[in-house]
Amino acid sequence: MPVFDYDPPDRFVAGAVGQPGARTFFLQARGQGRVTTVSLEKFQVAVLADRLDELLDEVLRRSGGRAPVPAAASAELADMGPLEMPIDEEFRVGTMALAWDPETAQVIIEAQEATAEDDEEEDPLFADPDRPAPAVLRVRISPALARAFSRRALDVVAAGRPPCPLCAQPLDAEGHICVRLNGHHPGGLTA
Repeated sequence: MPVFDYDPPDRFVAGAVGQPGARTFFLQARGQGRVTTVSLEKFQVAVLADRLDELLDEVLRRSGGRAPVPAAASAELADMGPLEMPIDEEFRVGTMALAWDPETAQVIIEAQEATAEDDEEEDPLFADPDRPAPAVLRVRISPALARAFSRRALDVVAAGRPPCPLCAQPLDAEGHICVRLNGHHPGGLTA
C-alpha cells in the first residue's frame, strides 16, 4: 500500500480540468520535491470542503474559542493558482476521512484509493488476504490552511455550469428540460 504522506505540504489544493459539465476533479499535494495528484468526484470535493468547515467549527466551539482556528478563510492564504502540470493521477479516491490532532493543532485529511470492493458488498470473512491494500494520500495542514482549502474547493465546485433559476439543475449548453415547467416554454408562464 503506497502512502503519499505530506506533513505538512507546501501546497494542497482542489482543482478541476475541462469544460463545465465535463470536468475532472483533483486533489493535489506538493512537498519534499514531489507532487501527488488524485482524482475524485465533484460531490466528494464539495463534501470534503463542507466537512472540513464543520470540523473546524466544532473544534472552535468545543474549545470555547481558544483553539487556533480562524472563523473564516484568510485572503492572504488564498491559493487560486492552477494545478501543477503535468497531471499524473496516482489513483481515484474512494473513501475519505478527516481528523483533528489536538497535539499538533492540525487537520488530517486522508483520501483512500477506490477499490472494486467499494462497489460490492463483501463479507469480511471471505476477503482475499493477498489483495494489496489501497493507496492513501495523507495530508496534515493547519486550521488556517484548511479554511483556505475549503474556500477554494467550494469555488471550484461552483465554477461549473450555472443552475437553472427554476429547478436548480445545471444548465447545459445544448439545452435544458426544466422539470418545473413540465415541458412548457418559460415565456408561457403568467403570474
